[in-house]
Amino acid sequence: MELVWHPSFCGVSRVRVLAWTCECRATFYELCQAGGQAFIRRTLQCAPQHEIKETFRWPLRQAYEVWAALLCGEAR
Repeated sequence: MELVWHPSFCGVSRVRVLAWTCECRATFYELCQAGGQAFIRRTLQCAPQHEIKETFRWPLRQAYEVWAALLCGEAR
């Protein structure tokens, strides 16, 4: 599965991080929830400035499925 990454959307005031990968890597991911929907946030730390991008918003159940696929290497 190929995920589409968009520039971080700052229009949501409250984002809850539900799960995350280790920040010790050059690229780490966070499963986030905001406004009744969920998305995955990707942070590239090796860029000149941290590059933060996010996926499309899904219902929470679908987002957990995509999160599991990402962790298993079935999505990127």
